[in-house]
Amino acid sequence: MALNRIHLRKLLKILFSEPNVRRAELRSDIREEIAREAGQEGGGGDFYAPFWADAKDHVFGIADLHDMVDNRVEANGRRSNLYPQLRTGFLTWWNERRRWTNEPFRPGRQLKAHFTFPNLDAVVKVDNILSVRDGVGEEHVVYPYFAPQPELSENAARLGLWLLSSALPTVPMEEIRILDVIRGRTFSVDRTPLRGSEQEEFTTRYSAALSEREVLRREYP
Repeated sequence: MALNRIHLRKLLKILFSEPNVRRAELRSDIREEIAREAGQEGGGGDFYAPFWADAKDHVFGIADLHDMVDNRVEANGRRSNLYPQLRTGFLTWWNERRRWTNEPFRPGRQLKAHFTFPNLDAVVKVDNILSVRDGVGEEHVVYPYFAPQPELSENAARLGLWLLSSALPTVPMEEIRILDVIRGRTFSVDRTPLRGSEQEEFTTRYSAALSEREVLRREYP
């Protein structure tokens, strides 16, 4: 997925990675672009999508995440490392840290959006959101961050919360969460308040990454 049209979770990983990791991610993005231009099929789909679909089914009582992850790992050994870690983190949050006390839970709205940075000619995608309505009808919105590294920092989460609240104006800001799935940790504006400088900070970081990618692109024929 090109850096100027990218999912928020992947962008946060790139923007807050150590420089050597960020460069590796940018070079991977460049190679994928070159492959697409040559007419080659790219990638094997979103590695994390099956897990997140199973996590949603667990929330709504459709199936049990323990069994589903075991089945996923049995079907594809590439999942044997991260999927159990994701399961542990998700269930730690869902079972021990959630504060929604009204049951049963049911699906909320299907939410997705694009957020545009016109000056950068770039679009950030927001999708695959877990939207849950509790027993009194209140909607809780959870956006997943899957990467094992870097850990989602408060600074990264603050910028992510700003973008989510801007991209999803019909969702009350206080009901939006970012879940660092592996660590079972959520971020919200009540614990990670916005400062008012998020748009400028996000744009500066994003612009720098785009510029760095442009420089690296010259290394490739």
